[in-house]
Amino acid sequence: MRSKIIAGNWKMYKDIDDSVELIKGITTASSGFPPGVKVILCPPFTSLAVAQRLLEGTQIGLGAQNMHHEDEGACTGEISAKMLKSVGCRYVIVGHSERRQYFAESNDFINKKARKALASGLIPIICVGETLEEREKNLTEKVVTVQIKGVLKELTAGDVEKSIIAYEPVWAIGTGKTATPQQAEEVHQVIRKLIGQMHSWATAEKVVIQYGGSVKPENAQVLLTQPNIDGALVGGACLKADSFGQIIKAAAGL
Repeated sequence: MRSKIIAGNWKMYKDIDDSVELIKGITTASSGFPPGVKVILCPPFTSLAVAQRLLEGTQIGLGAQNMHHEDEGACTGEISAKMLKSVGCRYVIVGHSERRQYFAESNDFINKKARKALASGLIPIICVGETLEEREKNLTEKVVTVQIKGVLKELTAGDVEKSIIAYEPVWAIGTGKTATPQQAEEVHQVIRKLIGQMHSWATAEKVVIQYGGSVKPENAQVLLTQPNIDGALVGGACLKADSFGQIIKAAAGL
């Protein structure tokens, strides 16, 4: 059985004081839940150190929202895998649709980040997903296939098994729209089948594939009970401890 993994992507929200308050609320809201659900928090870079201290001794993992594929260098404003490891991160989001859209990140660039993360001992949460225009043109499967092949290029079966894939339909991120459980499940099936073709079905069966895109307490349970949806990459609903706690609870089947 694959674990359910719920990750909260805080994006560019919460200063240090806000982060302390939210983390304390989340640790309280998620206490006592079954160990079958893994929880990851991805606050802004400025809050990583304080988050690490507050999460010490809990079962909640710490992740970052982005990283560069170089170890170091003249890359103003960037951060390396080594830096993330030194502050206690175990996970890192790569290829989020907002990075693709606003910062022109390509599949090849995202692949470099994923490979560097894995080589550095970080677990990448690798994002893929189609735009509204692509879905309306019935290009979802084609677009996601190209993205998966690109971002997983040169990764071994072992690398892929360690990674987390997040399917995020771009049209459902921050819009209030959500893919229906059937739509989300169909794409998750496509991704799992594709990984099976690239490696083996045994590998495909081990890979955690999250859904991301306006996940909230009201729709979490029906999404998370789909056979191939192994968790959620949560945006807006992770910024309040009670709503994030309800999503964790849904993943736990409570």
